[in-house]
Amino acid sequence: MDQQEVPIEPADADEGFEDEGADVGEGRSYLTSLSSSIVKGVEENGRTYASYGKEEYGMPMDEQEMDRIDMSHSKYFMLLEKKRFLAPIQENPQKILDLGCGTGIWSIDVADDYPSAEVTGVDIAPIQPKWTAPNCGFEVDDIEQEWTWKEESFDFIFARDLILSIRDWPKLIAQCYKHLKPGGWIELQSIHGTLSCDDDSLPADCNFRKFDEYVQVGAKNMGTSLDDPTHFKEWIEAEGFEGVVEKKLKIPSNPWPKDPRLKLIGAFEFDNLVYGLEGMSMRLFQKGLGWSAQETNVFCAGVRKDIGNQRYHAYYPFYIVYGQKPEAPKS
Repeated sequence: MDQQEVPIEPADADEGFEDEGADVGEGRSYLTSLSSSIVKGVEENGRTYASYGKEEYGMPMDEQEMDRIDMSHSKYFMLLEKKRFLAPIQENPQKILDLGCGTGIWSIDVADDYPSAEVTGVDIAPIQPKWTAPNCGFEVDDIEQEWTWKEESFDFIFARDLILSIRDWPKLIAQCYKHLKPGGWIELQSIHGTLSCDDDSLPADCNFRKFDEYVQVGAKNMGTSLDDPTHFKEWIEAEGFEGVVEKKLKIPSNPWPKDPRLKLIGAFEFDNLVYGLEGMSMRLFQKGLGWSAQETNVFCAGVRKDIGNQRYHAYYPFYIVYGQKPEAPKS
């Protein structure tokens, strides 16, 4: 039974929680030849956004955002019970591709876990470390454009939280199919950006609910529907992948659950939402809703108060979908 089908038991509002960090490895990278304009990005309202790529990405690429991404990496490691992914890939893969790799922390950890593999992380934002393990490297590219990698060359293609970034998921999944070896695996992980609550403890008129409504509209106006993760399974199956598995988990919005593991996950998500709220909202509300920076900041102040209320038992669904390319070519 998926975790999403089981209600989370809330704890007393005054119970505390602990925190922990994540390690990031070192090694060689390939960013030194990038032009300064790509490296610096574009400044908007005090935040820095990627300047590379055909479409505008809704999230920043500055140090504050990098900290949020790395913290989320630890959160997902706990959510998946100390796993980086769930696809049953072969024991000694040769080539792994990480789409929208962000800071590169997933690529670095997987390269360490699979020394047999050449792990490549790709993103439009050049924010990866300059030194990584010998079997890990990074490229700056727009994954929504035609890929230049050799077809049927990867054993595993992974993507996590490409929220507010992909306009055509079926096209992206088709490129994954084309570039996977027969028998290779795809796995897509993403938060479903629709706020949920099982016990009606979240008031319909609170700012957190309003935030959810505005985000839905803004994302659709920018061409990046937050409902896309609910279609991953059907899109992956339609492309010809076999044995497709969909799992749905729950990410509490703050440390309201009674279960210690979910409480800690909720603590990470609380930090993710509170300190990342401006970065998540600013470009989205301005370009998707026509709001000013001041309107966005004032509204976010009210949302933060609701996020921290442990009497509100809200959570975000998290989708994990994986499947295998057939050994024999599809007809």
